[in-house]
Amino acid sequence: MRYRLLGHTGLYVSELCLGTMTFGAQGFWAVMGGLKQPEVNILVKEAFDKGINFFDTANVYSLGESESLLGSAIKKLGLPREEIVIATKSTGIMEDKLPNARGQSRYHIFNEVNASLKRLQVEHIDLYQLHGFDPLTPFEESIGALTDLVRAGKIRYIGLCNMASWQIMKALGVSRARGLEEFKSVQSYYSIAARDLERDVIPLVQDQNLGLMIWSPLAGGYLSGKFSTNESVPDNARRSTFDFPPLNKDRANQCINAMRPIAEKHKVSVAQIALAWILSNKAVSTIIVGARKLEQLQDNISATQLVLDSDDLSLLNSVSELPVEYPNWMITMQSQYRANAPTKE
Repeated sequence: MRYRLLGHTGLYVSELCLGTMTFGAQGFWAVMGGLKQPEVNILVKEAFDKGINFFDTANVYSLGESESLLGSAIKKLGLPREEIVIATKSTGIMEDKLPNARGQSRYHIFNEVNASLKRLQVEHIDLYQLHGFDPLTPFEESIGALTDLVRAGKIRYIGLCNMASWQIMKALGVSRARGLEEFKSVQSYYSIAARDLERDVIPLVQDQNLGLMIWSPLAGGYLSGKFSTNESVPDNARRSTFDFPPLNKDRANQCINAMRPIAEKHKVSVAQIALAWILSNKAVSTIIVGARKLEQLQDNISATQLVLDSDDLSLLNSVSELPVEYPNWMITMQSQYRANAPTKE
């Protein structure tokens, strides 16, 4: 397992992060995995034994049960706290009938940080993330609350998830103007079949030197190798009951068709090709992988040992390339002005 710095922090995180959306079976989240404590312990132990030091959860996953299961697994397995990085999040609805049990108000953030600390059975959270954009709460309030929690020692770093580039930059601007804690990481959806992030967010991440955490790198399992063109969804696939995230399946099928012969050449799974392609992008700090079975996790971990050659990458980049949109084509054209600058004899 290799490790990468999380943006411009000095914090090293493993290239793969174990996501815990499959932990727990409360409400809607049961369709994600429904794993109980014994299965969770097995996955957490395997991840740690194979060098994964990064674990990502959220308060809303099974309404807190995911955090509780992760915390209990860490305690039961005796994992050294100083060797693991724990990330969690808040923003989603925790109680339908309570108007303040949601969003990014100071009230809700303080309540949820304290609740997460108890469920995880830890004294601090290494990375605390806003789980999306809250249009009703100004960044000044939410970032101010997070800053106070950092200063209180309850959280170490702050991050955000699922925001547009203008929202990310606005948040950084608020922090810099008011002397508040700055977001150190961005968690976003990205896969070889859905490269939208490259239009604006990845250039921003690179410009501001932020850590980039990728969720659903296999597009909700569509790139796992279970799916074939013109075939029905396999009964044991998550997308058979929860078709998410949204995906252009024609484009995804083209990617799968290109990945299969590359997988056969390297004698690995299609899923490993999809993960290795993302890891070839140096803007990425870590890929969040979730699993319901030990075999799935082991296969994903093996992707960190796979190195795609230039021919592989050229083919995969070509088949998955985004259509060029404005202003990107203008930016590319304008960059030639400097590239072709005249020289003085």
